[in-house]
This record gives sequence, structure tokens and C-alpha cells, in this order.
Amino acid sequence: MSRSTFDLHLEALHNYVLRMGSIVEKQIHDSTEALITHNVKLAQKVIKDDDLVDNLEKEIEDRCIKLIATEQPLAKDLRMIFTATKIITDLERMADHAVDIAKIGIMLKDEKFIKPLIDIPKMSGLVKDMIREGLDAYVEGNVDKAYSVCKKDDEIDAIYRGVFKEMLPIMANDQSTINQATQFLFICKYLERVADHVTNICEWTIYLVTGEIMDLNE
Repeated sequence: MSRSTFDLHLEALHNYVLRMGSIVEKQIHDSTEALITHNVKLAQKVIKDDDLVDNLEKEIEDRCIKLIATEQPLAKDLRMIFTATKIITDLERMADHAVDIAKIGIMLKDEKFIKPLIDIPKMSGLVKDMIREGLDAYVEGNVDKAYSVCKKDDEIDAIYRGVFKEMLPIMANDQSTINQATQFLFICKYLERVADHVTNICEWTIYLVTGEIMDLNE
């Protein structure tokens, strides 16, 4: 395989990762939208699309293995291939959390919410932005943008802590709210975990560009 052909294979690999990221970003949005609007069909679509994400992960892994097995990639090429395998692992786990949220949406489909949903949509929007910007940093090889995206994780953590503090007295004052309030806390935790996975993607982007392994999930 010539260098130009090899570069085309790397570009195709790159595009597969972006396609997977786009699907996952939409899953995060749709799972919380399904919850808010009691849209069972949309929640079921999120769950069904998890197979699409899993299949893409396997396809990308196969492409990475074939590139390493059949070629003699340079150190930089190996870093790109290795980074792609790491990023798709984080994307697949994000998709799993979207499915978790969708399942809660189905569980609560007939329930009147104990309070207006403000923080969950806010967290979802922030996380969705983080996914898009994190993948942009990966595409551009932009270390500064990767660091900037990681900083947004602090805002997600702060919202989660605020929701936790808000739910405790609600549950203490009215035991009938415990199940729903607990599910809301689960959702916020899932979104917080998604943000952590985006931070991982940013760490791998920094590794791709600099060769340095960072730990920004603190």
C-alpha cells in the first residue's frame, strides 16, 4: 500500500469515528428529550440505535487491526490508530448511558414530574456541546480547545451536586417522591459520566498531538 493510499485509509478511519460521535451526540439529546416530553417512541429509538453504535465500534476496531497487521505504520500513524480505538470506547460507553436515560424515560412515561425539569435539560445541552467541541478538538488536533472542553466538566459536576442537594429534602419530606427523585439523580449521574468520557477524549487528543498522557478527570 502506498503512502497516499494509507493516508486515505487513515482519513476513512477518522471519518468513521466522527460518524460514531455524531450518532452518540444525537442519542444524548434524544434520550433527555424523550424523558422531558414522555416520548416513548423516541426513547425506544435511542435504545435501538445502540446496536448501530456497537456495530460501528466493531467496524472501526477491525479497520484499526487491519491497518496495523498489513502495514508498517510510523509512530505518528500508530498514535492515530491507537487514539481512535480509545475514543470509540468512550463513545460506546456514552451511548450506553444514553440508553440508560431512555429506559428511565420509558419507566416514567405515565408519571407527573415532581418538579419542572430544568437542570437535566441544561446538563444534557452542556454535555452535547462538550461532545461536539471535543470531537472538533480531535479533528483539528487542537490542544487548547481540548483543555477548554475539559474545563466545562466542572460546570457539569456543579449542577449534579446542586441537584443532589435539592432532591434530598424533597425525598425526606415526601416518601412518594423517592422513586422519581432517585431516577432523576441517576440521569444526572449518567450525564456527569458522559462528560467524564468527553474529558477522556480530550486527553487522547492531547496524547495524539503531543505524545503526552494526561489525567484531566480530577
